[in-house]
Amino acid sequence: MNTLADTAALIAVLGAAIIYGTDVFCALVLRPAASGASDASVADLLGRVHAYGDRRLPVPGVLAIVATALATATDDSTPARIGGAVALAALLLWLAVYLRISAPINKRLRAAATDRTVPADTRQLQQRWDSVIWTRALLQTIALAGLLTIVLI
Repeated sequence: MNTLADTAALIAVLGAAIIYGTDVFCALVLRPAASGASDASVADLLGRVHAYGDRRLPVPGVLAIVATALATATDDSTPARIGGAVALAALLLWLAVYLRISAPINKRLRAAATDRTVPADTRQLQQRWDSVIWTRALLQTIALAGLLTIVLI
């Protein structure tokens, strides 16, 4: 038993679970709801949702990445290290998808909500954001599975 690795893995699970839950909720509920809403509603409400999410969710997200790296580096079990490496890769890939695709869209919708405007391409922005939400949810699922390898072994 490696207390440092186990503690770090549990912290990573909690951080990743917050992001996982958010992404799964968005995939299952927010995405289809937004597809039936008016552009003005999408720009306003989702811009405000992203304002809160982009301000609050980096803490558990970064915590999950750092704790996953620590758990992976300090665990003395090869299967746990493999699981941790898979989790870390999934979290870093999730971050790349988020930074490259989701974050710029979030920024545009946040600005629109703040300015009380409706971008002409609101529907396209939301469709582009929607196009990666299942990928993000899947990557978080993989990360949690890898982290559970550390916790359970």
